[in-house]
Amino acid sequence: MLKDERQHMEPGTPLDRNLAFELARVTEAAALSSARWMGKGDKIAADQAAVNAMRFALGNVDMDGIVVIGEGEKDEAPMLYIGEQIGNGMPPQVDIAVDPVDGTTLLSKGLPNAVAVVALAERGSMYGSPGIVYMEKLAVGPLGKGKLSLENSVAENIRILADVKGGDPDDLTVVVLDRPRHAALIEEVRAAGARIKLITDGDIAGGIMPSLEETGIDMLLGIGGSPEAVTTACALKCLGGDIQCRPWPRNDEERAAAERQGIDLQAVLTIDDLVKGDDVFFSLTGVTDGELVKGVHYFPGGARTETLAMRSRSGTVRRVQAVHHFDKLMRYSALAYDQPET
Repeated sequence: MLKDERQHMEPGTPLDRNLAFELARVTEAAALSSARWMGKGDKIAADQAAVNAMRFALGNVDMDGIVVIGEGEKDEAPMLYIGEQIGNGMPPQVDIAVDPVDGTTLLSKGLPNAVAVVALAERGSMYGSPGIVYMEKLAVGPLGKGKLSLENSVAENIRILADVKGGDPDDLTVVVLDRPRHAALIEEVRAAGARIKLITDGDIAGGIMPSLEETGIDMLLGIGGSPEAVTTACALKCLGGDIQCRPWPRNDEERAAAERQGIDLQAVLTIDDLVKGDDVFFSLTGVTDGELVKGVHYFPGGARTETLAMRSRSGTVRRVQAVHHFDKLMRYSALAYDQPET
């Protein structure tokens, strides 16, 4: 733990140690296990390998965790299910958001930007998506924080961000999921003069990109998964970025369910609505190469990984490049890193 982190901690607070490196080991395990399935066309097997590894690694962490954001509500897939208890039961009590592979389709096709993700925050701090699978999203980096709004037009948000960055709209690049539902949005972005990067999957990675200057991305717009919105918010708390969301019911059934729960479908959820407080831990390990991190690179008897490990309280972002030797790992781990799990 860094000296400045110790000085700003209050003794006895629920999160009184830095869990970032422990989470890094979790996402490394998921990435190492799932990367064996890269390009093999079986996203279910890839996800299952990541889930098994992540569950095993999380079980060894000193915490009393509950999965608030998990898998399985949207897709029929193996899951770390919502409500599952994670950790060895010791303090602190925490909420957990997991995405063992954000971008299973990307991984199954050998495409860039598949990542393994875990976030952690104090118990009761994460927004539990109330049965609405999708949200409209706007994500930006630190320069755009507090200056843009989902209540603005697309053109207005692009103009404001261009002004903030001291450039023109055609200097900006907006990342958008390549979906038929975004046809009108894409035309609005183009009409406003900005450039577009279409991604086929993986909107956690897409939402983080604007907060890392080296990616060349300035903004994320569009409709994506509600659980992914909360996980992205955890990362942006650490990076100083911003995200706003609005529930997007797919049909009358979801709209009626939202009304029964008293959910205002026009209300904009802020980053603090999605994850409260300012002590959030986040880890992301590359499974395939991408803008954020390199993927798993195997060599005989081992592999190399790259991980972003972050904590919001300190603002520290660590890029961890690790070398793993499977013969040594498997002396104390039940995971078969040297072969794909079937």
